[in-house]
Amino acid sequence: MITNAGDLKGFTIRATDGEIGTVEQFYFDDVTWAVRYLTVDTGGWLAGRQVLISPYSIVRTDWNARHVDLSLTKEQVRNSPGIDTHEPVSRQHEAEFLGYYGYPYYWGGPYLWGSGYSPIALTPPVLDPGDVAKESMDSHLRSSLEVTGYHIEASDGEIGHLDGFVVDDESWAIRYIEVATRNWWPGKKVLFSPSWIERVSWADSRVYVVLSREAIQNAPIYAESIPITREYENGLYFHYGRPPYWLNEAEHSAARSLVGVE
Repeated sequence: MITNAGDLKGFTIRATDGEIGTVEQFYFDDVTWAVRYLTVDTGGWLAGRQVLISPYSIVRTDWNARHVDLSLTKEQVRNSPGIDTHEPVSRQHEAEFLGYYGYPYYWGGPYLWGSGYSPIALTPPVLDPGDVAKESMDSHLRSSLEVTGYHIEASDGEIGHLDGFVVDDESWAIRYIEVATRNWWPGKKVLFSPSWIERVSWADSRVYVVLSREAIQNAPIYAESIPITREYENGLYFHYGRPPYWLNEAEHSAARSLVGVE
């Protein structure tokens, strides 16, 4: 299901033997644009301690009942490595966390989740422990709360602010960036794919995209009440003149040639 990630805030997280807390925010990978961890406020259960939950452990997300079911016990979560959400999450910390649960390193393969396109039923690959040391200073995790509000710079000027993320809860890929254009067109929100981001200036809190202001201005209107159907997505990609993400590599190449995108 593709839906607004902001809706996750406040969702109840349920272990196999009881509730552990509620979703606070998430960390995403700014290279692959995938949600790598949810941060969970455990409230009185663990004296307000926040814990990380990987999509590897998510069994089901019930958007109507507003809860996320895990394959973990409360004891497993209680004993998991701690996290300070006020500090960057290092690759070394990730390795400790993933090693504790016996999960594979998502950076250990060619796909979104290392050896697969989704975190479901992946088998941990055999990895060289040295890989962790080599990448320990190269984490690409960003906080969803920190990035929300960043300025969006089109190819010909500023166009709005990053107002949220639209995610696929099977692969946990960030499919779209939500843009609020209120300074130019009050009340209008639009979407674009993170694959069209040229770069992100973390120091200046700006996201630079390879789209014109006119293209973004005239994009299909987005509202959380509008379901993200395949029909809506087709219209979005048709408007921007770019091939959709669900095409395989051969189709992708052919489609790019068809729409004249280099």
